Amino acid sequence: MTAEPQANETFRVFRKGDAPHLHETGAMVLAAMTPVVAEGVGRWVEAGLHEGNETRVLFSTPHMSLTYAWFKSDFPLPIHSHDADCLYYILAGSLKLGNEILQAGDGFFVGKDVPYSYRPGAEGVEVLEFRTVDHFDMKMKGATSAYWDKIVGGMDAARPKWGSENPPSSPRPS
Repeated sequence: MTAEPQANETFRVFRKGDAPHLHETGAMVLAAMTPVVAEGVGRWVEAGLHEGNETRVLFSTPHMSLTYAWFKSDFPLPIHSHDADCLYYILAGSLKLGNEILQAGDGFFVGKDVPYSYRPGAEGVEVLEFRTVDHFDMKMKGATSAYWDKIVGGMDAARPKWGSENPPSSPRPS
């Protein structure tokens, strides 16, 4: 578990292996959910949300947080926003953001309350998420059942290959 910050803390080491999963920390909460969105998110979770990604809080203090996320190939990330600015840095793999293909070493900034989504590439994607807060929300934007049908369909199509996938930064067997 990540150590809690101390008063006037000036130095701390953190390790990915010790970092808790985002859903275990309470650092992110779902907000502004209509009944359609709540039902859609429930279906998304049941379709394999936790099989398709790993998200860990590496570091957190009241005015800064760093999260590691690995999304497996073709993971359907719904359009959403957060109540905090976020800077993303791609460690490995690739993703499609709008018409842009971003790869290791690239990144992007998403301002507070700006809706966005991206799609991991064929190898998946590993990203670092930098925020100036330690707690934030996630507001899903899919307002129709048809939208959530598409998200769940994407999960059903991608999920069979996830069991054999490793993070793109992992050494490949020779």
